[in-house]
Amino acid sequence: MSNSSPFPPPRRSRGTLLIASAVVVAVGVGGWLAWRPPAGGAAPAGSASGSPAPGGGPAGDAAHPASTGAPHGSLKGRTVLLDPGHNPRNRDHTREIARSVDIGNDHKECDTTGTATDDGYAEAAFTLDVVRRARALLEAEGAKVVLTQDGDRPYGPCVDARAAAGNKAHADAAVSVHADGSDPGNRGFHVILPARVAAGAADTSRIVAPSRDLGERLADRFAATTGSARSNYLGHGTGLDVRADLGGLNLSTVPKVFIECGNMRDPKDAAQLTDAGWREKAARGITEGITDFLTH
Repeated sequence: MSNSSPFPPPRRSRGTLLIASAVVVAVGVGGWLAWRPPAGGAAPAGSASGSPAPGGGPAGDAAHPASTGAPHGSLKGRTVLLDPGHNPRNRDHTREIARSVDIGNDHKECDTTGTATDDGYAEAAFTLDVVRRARALLEAEGAKVVLTQDGDRPYGPCVDARAAAGNKAHADAAVSVHADGSDPGNRGFHVILPARVAAGAADTSRIVAPSRDLGERLADRFAATTGSARSNYLGHGTGLDVRADLGGLNLSTVPKVFIECGNMRDPKDAAQLTDAGWREKAARGITEGITDFLTH
């Protein structure tokens, strides 16, 4: 990592410099038959071709989103929280995003800058583009879609606020979209599931099982739709990783997972992540995974 680079490798992979390592607790799940929600119920910097304009949808796709194969209106009455990781302007607010927030079992940075490809395509631009595409697809199926940010904030929001947004919306499913920044040669996508955490404001006991169901369905659909392989460096070939050190999962009270769509530091993965056509496939895979979870 060059000291002059504004986009260091991201904070989620073990051994990175942006977030201190934490013990990952992997637990078996069981005893959940169904999830029931609680009662009450920025122009992207460095965007590649096909990236959205500020506040807009995916170029040429939002008005006529491609079909996901689900029955029309199958998500009517459902609420989905989509969390585009980081923020294109975080790099200009390093002091603000460095402040510490409580994630239940630890304290972490409010947010981070994220990573980028070697050519400078920022993770924050990628996540906004994919999320806007997924929003169009989900809304076409009747879902109400809530975003944690839409390029309309100076920075953040902080990781605790990202979790709170899904909780406040009583989301039926929540997905945080990211891209990893591991070593070249590490390829493929992986889905991060919440570990069982009960500390401070964090209590994931009710969401561990439904989140795993969401994550497994998301991984299956993402692989089938994009043609991408599951991670060759995490998850032992499953494409699934359990983490106890992410505030966005620890503080969630609704089923939630992260998806790392590929490794921006690997040239072959980067070629996919910077391709608008592939990002449309990624959005469709995410949408199909969420739809599968909510309709079965």
